[in-house]
Amino acid sequence: MSSSVPTVWPGTPYPLGATYDGAGTNFSVFSEVAERVELCLIGKDGSEERIDLDEVDGYVWHCYLPTISPGQRYGFRVHGPWDPANGHRCDPSKLLLDPYGKSFHGEFKWGQALFSYDLDAEDPASGGTPPRVDSLGHTMTSVVINPFFQWANDRAPRTPYHETVIYEAHVKGMTQCHPGVPEELRGTYAGLCHPAIIDHLKSLNVTAIELMPVHQFLHDHRLVQLGLRNYWGYNTFGFFAPHYEYAATKHAGGAVAEFKTMVRTFHEAGIEVILDVVYNHTAEGNHLGPTLNFRGIDNAAYYRLLDEDKRFYKDFTGTGNSLNARHPHTLQLIMDSLRYWVQDMHVDGFRFDLAATLARELHDVDRLSAFFDIVQQDPVISQVKLIAEPWDIGEGGYQVGNFPGLWTEWNGKYRDTVRDYWRGEPATLGEFASRLTGSSDLYEATGRRPSASINFVTCHDGFTLNDLVSYNEKHNEANGEDNRDGESHNRSWNCGVEGPTDDPEINALRTKQMRNIMGTLMVSQGTPMISHGDEIGRTQYGNNNVYCQDNELSWMDWSLCEKNADMLEFTRRVTRLRRDHPVFRRRRFFEGKPIRSGVQMRDIAWLTPAGEEMTIDDWGHGLGRCVAVFLNGDAITAPNARGERVVDDSFLLCFNAHDHPLEFVTPPDTYAREWTAELDTAHPTGAADLVVKAGETISLQARSLLVMRKTA
Repeated sequence: MSSSVPTVWPGTPYPLGATYDGAGTNFSVFSEVAERVELCLIGKDGSEERIDLDEVDGYVWHCYLPTISPGQRYGFRVHGPWDPANGHRCDPSKLLLDPYGKSFHGEFKWGQALFSYDLDAEDPASGGTPPRVDSLGHTMTSVVINPFFQWANDRAPRTPYHETVIYEAHVKGMTQCHPGVPEELRGTYAGLCHPAIIDHLKSLNVTAIELMPVHQFLHDHRLVQLGLRNYWGYNTFGFFAPHYEYAATKHAGGAVAEFKTMVRTFHEAGIEVILDVVYNHTAEGNHLGPTLNFRGIDNAAYYRLLDEDKRFYKDFTGTGNSLNARHPHTLQLIMDSLRYWVQDMHVDGFRFDLAATLARELHDVDRLSAFFDIVQQDPVISQVKLIAEPWDIGEGGYQVGNFPGLWTEWNGKYRDTVRDYWRGEPATLGEFASRLTGSSDLYEATGRRPSASINFVTCHDGFTLNDLVSYNEKHNEANGEDNRDGESHNRSWNCGVEGPTDDPEINALRTKQMRNIMGTLMVSQGTPMISHGDEIGRTQYGNNNVYCQDNELSWMDWSLCEKNADMLEFTRRVTRLRRDHPVFRRRRFFEGKPIRSGVQMRDIAWLTPAGEEMTIDDWGHGLGRCVAVFLNGDAITAPNARGERVVDDSFLLCFNAHDHPLEFVTPPDTYAREWTAELDTAHPTGAADLVVKAGETISLQARSLLVMRKTA
């Protein structure tokens, strides 16, 4: 950076952030409350050069510097009112990060410099005069990036929802211990798209990888003091920047090109990239949090404040604050961020963390809120995958089934029902049937299809699949909160012993239960999601909240591929079964009646162990844990992408959640004359060697799922 004062041109208010055009850089930042804004150029030696932004249009402060190129570090200082009682917290002693920053450099050095109140004050909420300790040298800096990238012939896979299998993963956790990934690439974007990882995903028939947060995030002060880290990353302060710690390329701005290379590589393999995004809150926390960017730029615009006392923040997320999606500039930031990740970074969709928070207009969750309206009409965002985590912690925050027609949802009811069914809870048979067939009770009324249900039984938040069948209680002592954190009602069952055991019968039951759950997931209508490592029996030793555990407890142990090879083979077998048979991934809901004139066989039928159709009394049986489902492959009404009729084999799914074997009679020959078993969870790899005639009796093993295909 030259020591001379750079040439300053007026520039333009849009686009916001720092935009390099090949000749110079336009800088633009929004602040309605500001009385003066300074652009601060930071030299490699830590020196600072301040430039007053004299141009202001619609509360957007801007300039253009023809001499500034990629790699330049910068920040802003905002002069304005310090008036917490009215929601204003301007503090020009703080070098503020660009809300539209595409990359960041350096690290946070926790201490007084990052806070706008006296850390030793008896009443820090009083809103007294801030100590004015300069944060330069203690905070990260924003970095001008090179936006140009050789995408070659990159094309989005655009896999239809009904053909999608999602794999939820963590960039670092997925790669940190993989022996096939070069050591220097482990824990990085480059490591995640290494052939060793892609080959594994392809073997599982995965079509989309859903990445836990990769937006630039902060390691909380409290966790750092405890020697822990914000491993999960749900603590964003940069909604446009890929998290710098996940880049093997360590120079300033290098994470951007590396992330793009990762996306391009996944696309070449036919795998979509979905981002878990956290627009519901930021890393600045409540009134006791640091001043990093939003708080110091325009606190009242970016955050939901308490009406009765604007010193404090509304908190629908349990993290200290909630982003104010009602404000037009905050809403613009969210939408600009989403478009940037689609248009510039080529991602294929988003999973919205605590999405109900974004729908809160005043207090209640409003499915017609401004956020949903603007997403619906956006020509870019409306065309990618949009997945809601349809709840937050506020009143009325559980909104499964209530999102607009464009959206799919993490189906928490599916998760709970499948867990309850296989652990033997009574009176869940009817609910189980609804979840197995795509949850039409939740999604059909809004014009959605079965794929609107993102079916999952485990995810990053909670027990792994292995732990779900190995622990009754959470064991989160390592988190430093006396085991108070994490969900206490897990709907889990340890099969008789808490934690690891040498008992072969218990271990055999546990692995069978894992197969039952994975098998159910893959034969259910809807869009399945696998949590990373479940296919090889990953364990967190009973910790159901490893958000702060950046270590072997949370990383994937790839040696389990050999140790639990049977589970891996089973997962490959059942995902292949789903891939090869459209009857398990119908585009439309079942109708339960003859489909065409002259065809008496319905698209679905529910059968008792006696091979007879279920009656109302059968559904109402409080201890019903055994059911068979006939799926008619000749009654798929939705055509394929070319308008051709889809015809598949017919299947019989036999579920037995009892703790003892049951005699099951195959249905009469009006359904089929002969059935051949395709999957049996009683076998370690799911392999089956069974051919039966209509009306024959078979022994359905205790706690098992048998999938049979019509062969005559």
